[in-house]
Amino acid sequence: MARGGFAAAGGAGAGGERERVHGYGSGRVTISVVVTCLMAASCGLIFGYDIGVSGGVTQMQSFLEKFFPEVLTEMKGAKRDAYCKYDNQMLTAFTPSLYIAGMLSSLVASRVTRRVGRQAVMLTGGVLFLAGSVVNAAALNITMLILGRMLLGFGVGFTAQAAPLYLAETAPAKWRGAFTTAYNFFLVLGTLAATVTNYFTNRIPGWGWRVSLGLAGVPATIVVLGAIFVLDTPSSLVMRGHPDRARASLQRIRGADADVDNEFKDIVVAVEEARRNNEGAFERLRGKGYRHYMVMMVAIPAFFDLTGMIVISVFSPVLFRTVGFNSQKAVLGSVILSLVNLSSVALSTFVVDRAGRRFLFLVGGIAMMFCQVAVAWILAEHLGRHHATTMARNYAYGVLALTCMYTFSFGLSWGPLKWVVPSEIYPMEIRSAGQAMTIAIALTLSFAQTQVFITLLCSLKYAIFFFYAGWVLVMTIFMAALLPETKGVPLEAMRSVWAKHWYWRRFVRDAKQDSQVNCL
Repeated sequence: MARGGFAAAGGAGAGGERERVHGYGSGRVTISVVVTCLMAASCGLIFGYDIGVSGGVTQMQSFLEKFFPEVLTEMKGAKRDAYCKYDNQMLTAFTPSLYIAGMLSSLVASRVTRRVGRQAVMLTGGVLFLAGSVVNAAALNITMLILGRMLLGFGVGFTAQAAPLYLAETAPAKWRGAFTTAYNFFLVLGTLAATVTNYFTNRIPGWGWRVSLGLAGVPATIVVLGAIFVLDTPSSLVMRGHPDRARASLQRIRGADADVDNEFKDIVVAVEEARRNNEGAFERLRGKGYRHYMVMMVAIPAFFDLTGMIVISVFSPVLFRTVGFNSQKAVLGSVILSLVNLSSVALSTFVVDRAGRRFLFLVGGIAMMFCQVAVAWILAEHLGRHHATTMARNYAYGVLALTCMYTFSFGLSWGPLKWVVPSEIYPMEIRSAGQAMTIAIALTLSFAQTQVFITLLCSLKYAIFFFYAGWVLVMTIFMAALLPETKGVPLEAMRSVWAKHWYWRRFVRDAKQDSQVNCL
């Protein structure tokens, strides 16, 4: 059966894949697919809420008095370096502990999802995040804080591995970018909700931080309820041996009167091809025929973190305190950034399937690089000179404006595309493993960056933004040269995109030859 399925797919070659694109690639948008994808995309709420709440809480006086009083003591020092106000390793360990837990759980999720499906993994992630929010809100010491953060991380790792793949496998090919971008939209919405929460709870003396951390249970509850009511994806159901349920699921999301025969056959062929070899997905990734996937698996999350946005998202209140804002204005600056990010992600949703992925990568990269160089120049000229611990108000607002421009450029490009591209480029046989590795690498790098950012800010000072600008230049050139355009291509036909690329086609040829040998 598997052998025959592969023969059909292989015999069609590139031309067969083009027929599949014209056969069902236009797929209309139904109410069912919109509702289903919105429920799955809501998994981004918990990741976004955590990103937004962490930076705000770590600069709240009530939180610092409870757990890190030494930071407040150091901040009162008259000669304290403007860039080093928050340089405390225990304080920075509070935020990164989530990422290391998320990295471990995302790898576990790749194996679990092949057995129980993407819907069950999203549900598990929501429950774990809910438990973490309860522990954090009730924390009495640093140990409880870290334990709660790790539970949150397990929840983030499970949902971040499953939700983008769920969206990519469910959405019509023509609008897959927009639907997968919805995950990032909800992520930014969660960040906005957290920063608004911090703005108000920062005024509550003594226990405002508990409210901020405890309200993480609200997006977790939304995720749990959403995961209960969605069906699993057709690809996941076929992979687990439920073809009848898979066809019913596909019919439901495409519409009762839609002809799903061709699409369902392609899904079955893709699953049969994935089962053709006995070797595991992680072992396959080491083969030469999968080298292009391995490169993107490492490059996309690595470059994403090296944009510097993760540390700006998490530590923006700290950054704004550094340039001279008071606590309340620093949190308000983070709210403004979240609103800017949300508007840019909304715009990206409308243009990603029209302009294409590569175009947004290039435009966003150029704009981000300009903003980072400008911020570095302002900080170099106007912060920390003559032992001053703040800068003139006009320049502080200039930093805020440039950070908003940077955030908008990021939200238009790398923000959503970091989730869109990895969820659509991997073939069925390595899709779960590929997504898991992508998320694991991203969370590991986020862990490293959030652990050392404040120390780097203290050591490199303004040059840290030159550091990130250099990396943005490298990643923009990389995307221009090595990322093929994937807009509008059905997942089952994605190999044809790589086969036409000027560089990667040699590896696709090798993969095809290896597959034919294995079928003999």
